[in-house]
Amino acid sequence: GTGILSSQPEENPHWWNANMVFIPYCSSDVWSGASSKSEKNEYAFMGALIIQEVIKELVGKGLSTAKVLLLAGSSAGGTGVLLNVDRVAEQLEEMGYQGIQVRGLADSGWFLDNKQYRRTDCIDTITCAPTEAIRRGIRYWNGIVPERCKLQFKEGEEWNCFFGYKIYPTLRCPVFVVQWLFDEAQLTVDNVHLTGQPVQEGQWLYIQNLGRELRNTLKDVTASFAPACLSHEIITRNHWTDIQVKGTSLPRALHCWDRSLHESNKNGKAPLKGCPIHLIDSCPWPHCNPSCPTIRDQFTGQEMNVIQFLMHMGFDVQKMAQQQGLEPSKLLGMLSSGN
Repeated sequence: GTGILSSQPEENPHWWNANMVFIPYCSSDVWSGASSKSEKNEYAFMGALIIQEVIKELVGKGLSTAKVLLLAGSSAGGTGVLLNVDRVAEQLEEMGYQGIQVRGLADSGWFLDNKQYRRTDCIDTITCAPTEAIRRGIRYWNGIVPERCKLQFKEGEEWNCFFGYKIYPTLRCPVFVVQWLFDEAQLTVDNVHLTGQPVQEGQWLYIQNLGRELRNTLKDVTASFAPACLSHEIITRNHWTDIQVKGTSLPRALHCWDRSLHESNKNGKAPLKGCPIHLIDSCPWPHCNPSCPTIRDQFTGQEMNVIQFLMHMGFDVQKMAQQQGLEPSKLLGMLSSGN
């Protein structure tokens, strides 16, 4: 595979020689379902049970001697990590394998239940607001959420546990959260469609506010990597080593996290000096980080640099410079260098 699934040290410096198991997403239930096919229900949604069965099977293939099990996933798989990491730890404990440290890596699955830019009725998966989609989904899937999260909410309100910032405080296992501040999937469900047209001022403000809201939800997340880019998913991309936040790449941050967990297991010391694990961009708009992946125009396929992209989005350099109290040329210089 590529990115974190690669067996090449250049592409995957920290985990290139780990044992890896890839579970394809075929259950359509954010890895939460436990409903089998019946006369009443012609579809089966068994994501939560699939994970349990895979763990059972792996114990006989060498997992029983592992020191660490890292449950990782992207997009729906990232949310699936948050929903399942504690249950996998409990399952292994019940099977008598208390020595295995279970950890999570959630990539692009930290969604917000925010107000949509334009409200639309829930007629399909694209137009459905995030909360409404999950509310309906849970009923179809017979979705399972972790007990500790469930107890925080009233009966019938379990959908809350699908949102990272609500479930994270209830988790026992350490989880590393990777999240673009301007996630394309989040913008899609919020009805902000960046297709070829210059962005209206209302959309532009909405996008900036989304970045602020997301940044706020991550402030108490111990281990996080959140670049100010417009993108979706990263850990399985072969360019995942190139993206940096405050001068640190994601593989480096994950290595630091791994070491800090190893050290704290030994002696409960504070985080390692010079090895950061809480990395969140502070610049305010999409692609203000110069290491962001290249943007392509969705219609022409042309690559764009940051300034072209911002102009394309209807970004008004004169006006923004005035607001920031800068010369327009100075602002352009700062944009292209990512300061």
